[in-house]
Amino acid sequence: MAYYTTLGELPPKRHIQFRRPDGALYSEEVFGTEGFVGPTSTIYHIHPPTQVAGWTKLYSTKAQYVETDVMRMRHLKTLDRAPAGDPVTGRVVLLGNTDVEMSICVPAEGMDYHYKNGQGDECLFVHFGSGTLYTTFGTLTFGPKDYIIIPKGTIYRMVFDDAPADAPPNRFICFETCNTSHILPPPRYLSKKTAQFLEHAPYCERDLRLPQLPLTFDEAGEFEVRIKARDSVHSYTYTYHPLDVVGWDGCYYPYCFNIDDFSPIVGKHHMPPPTHQTFEGHNFVICSFCPRVLDFHPEAIVVPYNHSNLDSDEVLYYVEGNYKARKGIGVASVSLHPQGIPHGPHPGTVEKSIGATWTDELAVMCDTFRPLHPTTDAIDCDDPDYPQSWADWKPTPPGEQQASDSADTWD
Repeated sequence: MAYYTTLGELPPKRHIQFRRPDGALYSEEVFGTEGFVGPTSTIYHIHPPTQVAGWTKLYSTKAQYVETDVMRMRHLKTLDRAPAGDPVTGRVVLLGNTDVEMSICVPAEGMDYHYKNGQGDECLFVHFGSGTLYTTFGTLTFGPKDYIIIPKGTIYRMVFDDAPADAPPNRFICFETCNTSHILPPPRYLSKKTAQFLEHAPYCERDLRLPQLPLTFDEAGEFEVRIKARDSVHSYTYTYHPLDVVGWDGCYYPYCFNIDDFSPIVGKHHMPPPTHQTFEGHNFVICSFCPRVLDFHPEAIVVPYNHSNLDSDEVLYYVEGNYKARKGIGVASVSLHPQGIPHGPHPGTVEKSIGATWTDELAVMCDTFRPLHPTTDAIDCDDPDYPQSWADWKPTPPGEQQASDSADTWD
C-alpha cells in the first residue's frame, strides 16, 4: 500500500524485546516484498508463526484455457450463474493469461477455514452483498461496490452476511496477479518523494478504509489455513488461531475502497480510458467507469470514438446503469474486446447520444498487455452473436437523432 499506518500494540523500536503479559516474547514477523526492498509490514504474534503442520495438497488451481488461437469479441452472460462453493472454492476463472486471472464468485456457503494466497495479490470487487473480512491485519467490513485489495500472503476469512430474500445472491469478481507483481495505485497519482496522493488523483487516502479492531484472536485448538501456491491449494493445521496478532505497522496491508468514492475526471471533449484508471499491476490496469458529467463542448460526441486496442485486450464488467450503447448488455455482463479489432458504440447510439449531459454507467474494466484466453466456463456463457452486433450500421439523418439528458458511454 502507499502509506505508513499502525494498529494495535507495538514496542518503541523494531527488533527489540517485546513481551507478553506472562513474560514470554511476542514473535516478530517481518512481512516484506521484493526481497525486503519493497513495501513491508512488521507483525507481532502471540505464537511463533512457524508452528504449522499438515501440508496436504487439496486441489489444483491451474486454469485450463481453450480457444487460445481464436481472436474475437465476446460477451459473457454471468448473471444467471448458480451459487456454488464458498468465497474461495466458488471462484470460477473466466479469462486470464500469465499476468492476471479474472474470476467470478457467487458463494453458496461460508468458509470454515482461513485462506492465504501465497501466489499473488487479489483485487475483489463486491457487486452484491456485505460482510466482514477477518485478516492478519485486522477487520474490514465491506459492502456493495467495494474494491478489496488483499496483498499476497495475507491470511483471511471472508464472511458474507445472509442476503435478504428479495436481494440478489452475494457476488464478487476477482482479479489475481500471476506474475509476482502487486496491485497498487498508479504511480502518476503519487508523490515520488512521499508516496502521498497528489491533487490530480481521482481518489486519496481519505477514501481508503483500513483494517480496524478487533485484531487479536487468542485461541487454542486446531485451525485450518489453506495456502495457494504453485497453482495448488494446500491445507495446513495451526494449533492456535492464525489471527493472533497483537499489533503491526508498515505499508503492506489490505484495505477497501468504494467505487462511488472515485472522482471521475471529465473534459470538454471525450476523455480516454486512462483517466478512469484506479489500480495497476505488471502488464494490466483496473479502471472504474462511474456516473459523471459528460463532455461539454457544444458539438461534443459523448460516446467513445471507435478505437483499436493495439497493445491491449479490454474486459468490462457491467455493474449497473444504462446499457443502450451495447445491445444485449445487462447487469453482470462481461465483454472482451481483443487487441487489434476496432470497437466502439453500437449502430445508432452515436446520434442518439448527442446533447446528453450525464451518464449513470458503472463498470469495472481490466486492460491487459498480453492476450486474454477464455476457459470452458467462459465459453459456456458466451453469446456467439455478439461479434455481429455492429453489422447493421447505417447513417442516421441528423433530424432523427434523439437527444436526452443522459447517455451510456461504455468504452
